[in-house]
Amino acid sequence: MPPEPDAVVPGAAVPDRARSDACPGALRLHTADDGALARVRLPGGLLTDRQALALAGAAETLGDGRLEITSRGNVQLRGLASDCGGELAERLRAAGLLPSDTHERVRNIVASPGPGAGPAEGSADVRAWARALDAALCASPWATGLSGKFLFALDDGRGDVAALDADVTLIAGPDGTALLRLGRAATARPVPAGRAVAAALDAAREFLDAQRAAGLRAWHLRELPDLLPPGPVPLAPPAGTRPPLGALPGGGLHVGLRFGVAAAGQWRALVDAAEGELRLTPWRGAVLPGAPAGRLPALAAAGFRTAAGTAWDGASACTGLPGCAKSRSDVRADAARALDGSTARGAGPQPGAALLPVHWSGCERRCGHPAGRRVDVLATGEGYRVAVTGGPQGRDTAVEVTNELMAAAVAAARRTT
Repeated sequence: MPPEPDAVVPGAAVPDRARSDACPGALRLHTADDGALARVRLPGGLLTDRQALALAGAAETLGDGRLEITSRGNVQLRGLASDCGGELAERLRAAGLLPSDTHERVRNIVASPGPGAGPAEGSADVRAWARALDAALCASPWATGLSGKFLFALDDGRGDVAALDADVTLIAGPDGTALLRLGRAATARPVPAGRAVAAALDAAREFLDAQRAAGLRAWHLRELPDLLPPGPVPLAPPAGTRPPLGALPGGGLHVGLRFGVAAAGQWRALVDAAEGELRLTPWRGAVLPGAPAGRLPALAAAGFRTAAGTAWDGASACTGLPGCAKSRSDVRADAARALDGSTARGAGPQPGAALLPVHWSGCERRCGHPAGRRVDVLATGEGYRVAVTGGPQGRDTAVEVTNELMAAAVAAARRTT
């Protein structure tokens, strides 16, 4: 099985990106089989209720009426007419969702979505970091040289988004400091919390300057790991613990969406439950910081996942057919049947145990796959190839199964330790 896109294989030649990346944006629409696609960057996943409603209106009026949360907490609109770019841009500008035409594709910032700060919720509220970093990126002419795939992660100290292996990660400490991690390094640089955003921006610029000096071009810092000096502080592997679904210990709610997709009506139900603010997560869900627990039943009735303990925990899939011509199968329909069947059979997480994340892909590009160890389910055209991958031991032996046997193979692989 070939490596995932952008992966660095030990011993392989350093990639030199001769072309710019083709990541879609709010102004650069991508042509898919189901129409044009727009990706709206939402630094930190932060949305006001007015902005969220503007996105729902755009999806209904200009697209297929659905909104999709990406693995970076951004929003995609699909099924757009090829000539709607101007109207979409006007709608986004009016809602404050397009602060810079020149920098809109480089505003890739994920942040810990917890509703507050404190020992139980993390060492810092990183929303201020997200807003400051976004403003600094948009004000830096050189930042347009970053790839549309380059990612910043702002972790409040609990290790949730630090596990995403971003290009530049800030980890808040309990004593007014922060740690700056570059790519997948096992060490970090300590920086004062007051300089954390400036340090993250400096690291991105140093990466651009270093690769130009070396005569190379890369999309990710991990592709050229030796260009920048490592930090002196050893780092433990980040916990990667996601906020639980349902009522959060620090207040507010966390709900999930099946494959990150919501119809506009569902989206409005989400906005109705929020208290003026939504925080979209890289796990394709939403944190509603001020929402009371009493709103969970209405959200569950609207189709949101409001509790853990099913086979849907940690499950994701690419678009698949009919939206993507490269896909060999309608992977989301196949995955949903497998997950619903496993849940009905009680094959979800057992008390005290966890399932490996699982991602279904329609082709070898594996779009949207999560970082780290996972079950990789790849459509072959005649069924699926199931393997455990992403861990330090490398890719395990794959098994090829028919569609009918895929669910059982996936359930067994997810219990691999």
